[in-house]
Amino acid sequence: MFSRYKKTADAPAAAVAAKAAPSAAANPPDSVDPNRVKRRVLPVKKAADAGTVDRDKKRKERLSEIKLELHRALLDNLNLAALDQATEAELKEEISAITTESLQEKGMVLNREERTSLNQELYDEVKGLGPLETLLKDETVSDILVNGPQQIFVEREGKLQLSDVTFKDEKHLMRIIDKIVSAVGRRVDESNPYVDARLQDGSRFNAMVPPIAVDGSLVSIRKFKTDKLSIDDLVNFGAFTEEMAVYLQAAVATRLNIIVSGGTGSGKTTTLNALSSFIDDAERILTIEDTAELQLQQTHVGRMESRPANVEGKGAVTPRDCLKNALRMRPDRIIVGETRGEEVIDMLQAMNTGHDGSMTTIHANSARDGVSRLENMIAMAGIEMPLKAMRSQISSAVNLIVQASRLQDGSRRMTSITEITGMEGEVISMQEIFRFQRVGLTPENKIIGHFTATGVRSNFSERFKMWGYDLPPSIYEPFNGNH
Repeated sequence: MFSRYKKTADAPAAAVAAKAAPSAAANPPDSVDPNRVKRRVLPVKKAADAGTVDRDKKRKERLSEIKLELHRALLDNLNLAALDQATEAELKEEISAITTESLQEKGMVLNREERTSLNQELYDEVKGLGPLETLLKDETVSDILVNGPQQIFVEREGKLQLSDVTFKDEKHLMRIIDKIVSAVGRRVDESNPYVDARLQDGSRFNAMVPPIAVDGSLVSIRKFKTDKLSIDDLVNFGAFTEEMAVYLQAAVATRLNIIVSGGTGSGKTTTLNALSSFIDDAERILTIEDTAELQLQQTHVGRMESRPANVEGKGAVTPRDCLKNALRMRPDRIIVGETRGEEVIDMLQAMNTGHDGSMTTIHANSARDGVSRLENMIAMAGIEMPLKAMRSQISSAVNLIVQASRLQDGSRRMTSITEITGMEGEVISMQEIFRFQRVGLTPENKIIGHFTATGVRSNFSERFKMWGYDLPPSIYEPFNGNH
């Protein structure tokens, strides 16, 4: 690198030395200000660096233009109807041949790495989801967030970072969005500017397009993990402790009604998936979701997915419709992916009428907030019910609230396990069994803390014992992080 700049850099230095020569006799060489020379040399190096960056940028732009032209050429030359029958190898061979021919016509020479990358990108454009394809294949990425064609953020290990992937323009981005939503029979345009969908691998997809999205289409993709995280995995990751896992196993196996509460991205669905592993394989489970994400390991699982209205505003199937129908399908347990509206009434009634062991998730920041949110959802459903009756319904339906949180360092923890023990007057009484105790922050902004029992014995201890889960009293004893 130095030899590249050496000649250019020496010239100004020599000129400086020449100018300094007349006074050199009067002043000793040691008195020459070295900063003067340094100041003259540095701008030349910066200019050269800037030139390299500029060349790289122009080459990248040129490659981007060629990719766009080649994509148009592919669309003109390939028989799109026959693509479905072609194997991946055949299609890649065809793309490579068309690319080679086009590059020769344009007089553009690419090295092997650039050519391989170009062929893969073109294949992704034809068969996949264009620039998003590389991010979807990257196992370290958990979320993909697109803010217009030029800005794509990804989440890795709980932290957001800007990726170097971009779309050519808004039309390019819209074409990929259309490709995704049309595959699941939905549409998005000015008259219907937002959409929820699911990718082929099960990832959750949401998009909002102009004019509602001001600076270009907004897309968020929550990637679907093919590897199911077991309870053991979550314990190893530090999401909770073995004592908490033993308690949760007893709670699920003895058919307590459980609500997993938490904010967006706190790991509610992951926790629900892990808890479901404790359900006996002989039980019939029905799941109801807006976008099917649950990965239950049991054999007897019936999955349902709600559906939005069509263009004419008809044909909508709400989670409440699915829940009402599920009650007629002889379920042992009902699992609702997320309770967020009027379906809360049917969910609570199911929990109260012989469907013990049902589970759902809600958005809330604590167990007490979770109960308030249930009350608000009942009120929003338009049910006229006295507050005491409403709370009585909740306290008899819900047994356990598991609080999942995403902490400021991006880590996800089960920060609280709280039991609902009944009513005291008009107030729902609750007792916390386990909690995550924060004690500080490292210089790298990592949270220091440990899980501890609160010292309160479970209200369901007798139930656990009757079902064959005689938990040792020691798991309820407070402990420190080294326990």
